[in-house]
Amino acid sequence: MIASLQGTVDAIGGDFLIVNVNGVGFKVTVNTSVLSEGGVIGRGIKLFTHLHVREDDLSLYGFASPDGLRLFDLLLTVSGLGPKTAMNMLSGMSADELTMAIASGSTEMLTSIPGIGKKTADRLILELRDKVGGVMISTASGRAAQENADVVSALVSLGYTVSEASRAVAALPAGKKLALEEKVKLALQSLGG
Repeated sequence: MIASLQGTVDAIGGDFLIVNVNGVGFKVTVNTSVLSEGGVIGRGIKLFTHLHVREDDLSLYGFASPDGLRLFDLLLTVSGLGPKTAMNMLSGMSADELTMAIASGSTEMLTSIPGIGKKTADRLILELRDKVGGVMISTASGRAAQENADVVSALVSLGYTVSEASRAVAALPAGKKLALEEKVKLALQSLGG
């Protein structure tokens, strides 16, 4: 199995990089954040990889961190969810946001990802909620959003992106006990300017 690659970016595609490792070019499917951060021809890159084996195809999926790879592997344990859909999910949301959406049971946040319908979102929550519930979200905004998942869900249902909603929730006063309506009102004020 190919667990990681370290080399130079030789070419860039819509959803992949060609990584040259000592003269051998590996085509690695990556999410949008890896493309935007590491997608410079001639630049050195290290990717943590998942080798997906099918009868007629060997595909490499690459991630900037071991945490992204672990979440991808966890998503693949869901029945009916393939690697392309899992990669699409990690392109639509950060790993912290996706973990928080699953742990909090927010179908609204999950269905905001293109290609994820209500049935798939429900299946993700059912099969992964206990597995990701113990995972700590690493960023301050992620922790705040996890504690206020109902506020994030309300903002997403109002049309804000998960990133915008998470930032607004991170701006809420820490340590204060506020009602849901008050939290949503304060979050909307911070989004408004």
